[in-house]
Amino acid sequence: MVALLAILLAVVASLTEASIDGRDQLDLLMPNVSPKKKDTYLCHSIPLDREQPIYITGFVPLAKSDIAHHILIYGCPRPGATSDVWNCGEMAGQGAKSGPVCQEGSSIIYAWAKDAPELKLPEGVGFKVGGSSEIQHLVIQIHYNNVDSFLDGGVDHSGVRLIYTPKPLPRQAGVLLLGTGGSVQAGMEEHFEAACPINDDIILHPFAFRTHAHQLGLVISGYRVRGAEWTEIGRRSPQLAQMFFPANPMTIKKGDIVAARCTMRNFKDHEVGIGSTNEDEMCNFYMMYYVDGEKTLTRNTCFSAGPPHYYWKGDKSLDVSKVPADASVIPPPPNGPDPEHPEQHMHHGRREQDDDDQEMALLALMRRLRALF
Repeated sequence: MVALLAILLAVVASLTEASIDGRDQLDLLMPNVSPKKKDTYLCHSIPLDREQPIYITGFVPLAKSDIAHHILIYGCPRPGATSDVWNCGEMAGQGAKSGPVCQEGSSIIYAWAKDAPELKLPEGVGFKVGGSSEIQHLVIQIHYNNVDSFLDGGVDHSGVRLIYTPKPLPRQAGVLLLGTGGSVQAGMEEHFEAACPINDDIILHPFAFRTHAHQLGLVISGYRVRGAEWTEIGRRSPQLAQMFFPANPMTIKKGDIVAARCTMRNFKDHEVGIGSTNEDEMCNFYMMYYVDGEKTLTRNTCFSAGPPHYYWKGDKSLDVSKVPADASVIPPPPNGPDPEHPEQHMHHGRREQDDDDQEMALLALMRRLRALF
């Protein structure tokens, strides 16, 4: 009886449905987990109604960045494990069963980090899940970078509130994720680049984008490449709130290429590579889009090997002579640091300080040379 009660409490804690202000909502929460190892990735899944689909139209974060480093929500045909909670990162074997996020066919629906605010999709747009769709389970993955609050028995029920409607919508939402591998040497600036050809015969309407990197990211930019024309989808500093931000209006069709660049500056004294911990780096550009009807991209992720193995200049499908000159330039607010908020300049200031230090060293060298001659 005690075991059954515990299971019921966990279910209630992880999944709550209600209707507030006429909006149907579903709370997808971690069931009071207590990770003990830094950089633990935990997953929790819920099944969906196979008869009645729902259409997700908004996301309300129920988390704080001092607990959850980042959150991803995936749609899966089958979850990666049958247990209520499982370890779905590289730090396996730390008190929870291990497995992938999904057994097969994962689709990213939402991503959150750095205390990003609520996201509302455009009118008539939604993510179809359950019913006849391939998405029969929702999986929430949380990266716990700092576990200090759990060492004395604390628990966490962070998650995301999903706003949805059971009524069919005319436009289906999807997410395309571009990322890279690779590394950046100590004291160097590097470009992490990826390019993804669009092979599906559908018209994409990008309406939001999101950037994600760790400490070294200066700016991340994404483009639609059509022949020799590069059109910016979005460009933003990953040191700001990692929210989905409005994309520049355009359409993307079969034959176009979606390209992304992460510009990183390594202020550390050692090489830093792409990896899953906060001491590693990540280079991710998310493009959220809608289509008229229900057919979305067959391929929803696109990764390159990254530096030093892949650059745009070595990709024969790209005309790099037309890459925008500001592709690695930190944009002004709201996608870059606000002059009225000095804390936003802390990371970007490292680059400015490095430049100042180099200039001072050069001036000192010139003075010494004048003294000699």
